[in-house]
Amino acid sequence: MHRRDLRQLSRLRIREARVLLRAGAFAGAYYLAGYAVECVLNACAARKFRPQEIPERKLVNDLHTHELERLLDIAGMHASLEREGAERTGLLAHWNVVKDWKATVRYNPRITSQAARELYSACAGRRSGVLSWLRTRWRSRS
Repeated sequence: MHRRDLRQLSRLRIREARVLLRAGAFAGAYYLAGYAVECVLNACAARKFRPQEIPERKLVNDLHTHELERLLDIAGMHASLEREGAERTGLLAHWNVVKDWKATVRYNPRITSQAARELYSACAGRRSGVLSWLRTRWRSRS
């Protein structure tokens, strides 16, 4: 999958999460909000692949995870998060909500309104949302 497709999917999934949240479909909203972050992190991690080079097998295997904290590390963005989180009010608090998302939540129909709204806000918040921060990073190398 191409990085631009992952970025497009991220935008689509967060819009779908908003629609589901407004419709009261909290489990779907929760799942898609977290998945939007996963897509962006994969787009950022894809920067490590260079044309005409065979990537390390471990890197390729490691990318096949749904663990957001692990994907942040693979993308080489943990230090940036810490540094910018100190300057950007709320970013680290939002990351602490987002990092606990698990893909297996798709099997949990009992996500509460509060949990869905909290995750959506942590992901999509304009000033300190995780997605807005990640989107500033997905083109850069750091």
